[in-house]
Amino acid sequence: MAQNLSCPDCGRTYEDRWRCECGHPLEFAERPLPDRSAPDPTAFDARDGLWSFSEFLPVERHVSLGEGTTPLVDVDEWNAQFKLEYVFPTGSFKDRGATTTLSRAVELGVDTVVEDSSGNAGAAIATYAARAGVDAEIYVPASVKASKLRAIERAGATPVRVEGSRQNVTDACLSAVESGDGWYASHAWNPAFFAGTATFAYETALQRDWNVPDAVVTPLGHGTLFLGAYHGFRALYDAGWTDRMPRLLGAQAAGYAPIAEELHEEDTDGSNDVADGIQIREPVQREAILRAIDDTDGDAIALGESAVADELDALHRVGFYVEPTCAVAPAALRTYRERGVLDADADVVVPLTGSGLKQ
Repeated sequence: MAQNLSCPDCGRTYEDRWRCECGHPLEFAERPLPDRSAPDPTAFDARDGLWSFSEFLPVERHVSLGEGTTPLVDVDEWNAQFKLEYVFPTGSFKDRGATTTLSRAVELGVDTVVEDSSGNAGAAIATYAARAGVDAEIYVPASVKASKLRAIERAGATPVRVEGSRQNVTDACLSAVESGDGWYASHAWNPAFFAGTATFAYETALQRDWNVPDAVVTPLGHGTLFLGAYHGFRALYDAGWTDRMPRLLGAQAAGYAPIAEELHEEDTDGSNDVADGIQIREPVQREAILRAIDDTDGDAIALGESAVADELDALHRVGFYVEPTCAVAPAALRTYRERGVLDADADVVVPLTGSGLKQ
């Protein structure tokens, strides 16, 4: 049976709804935690990929392509560990949320899902909807990259191209949802998606023998991975499987940096069209992102186009063939160290979130 949802702001509960009547994002009413101590990491059975952590998941597995257990690689050039999230079935970390979101859709008996996306989330939802036998409509910017549009179309989903800003795309999608045209499989709103991205933290901790890094640096647009990491590391800590929380450090694109602007009261108006995947001016999870930063002594900064482009070239030269938005997090790692936010020898994990094959 599908778990109920609740509003952390006003307390209302629902069997299912895309957001609370008060306008606040919803959460699962119950948060599952294992009732045992952390298992021996060398004996942990991870053959089910991210679903190996079912004790932490509020959704049962119904739709899967074997996703998860992405490599964690020591990288001397950055004095960090990179988690290679671009090796998922559709080439991005968004598969973490797609497998749990479509599994919940199946639990609820959904016939059609809708999503709005600049590319990666749309491709992931379309692919997992195809695996589930569920129809999908994906609202995308008219300027969406051809490679991502092909991924949506070839999965049998219907792309709906919308002229104008990224917000115009979301508005058009929400109009369809409110008209009853489908179930909102949103990577920004749907709590099942965040339950999936939380598995990033479970895998990272397992691969490090339940040792938590000093910090995790992630791209930050809607906060899909940033908040997933927060929820995952919090669950591990609350379950007693780890003994601390990492600092969560976000990397935003200049011109689209509302969190960095609020924290530092600085002008980040510039432009950054390289990191197009995180061009979000009004993240719906803004309050939750700020709470996660406060709770972990974290931070968020904005990166300009040239710094990200240079970092992308550096990544490619040493064998990490990632898409442009990926480079914002390693670039931010350098900046955090230059500013003294992180010591040079801090133990840091950085996810590389999307494949260069999707450019």
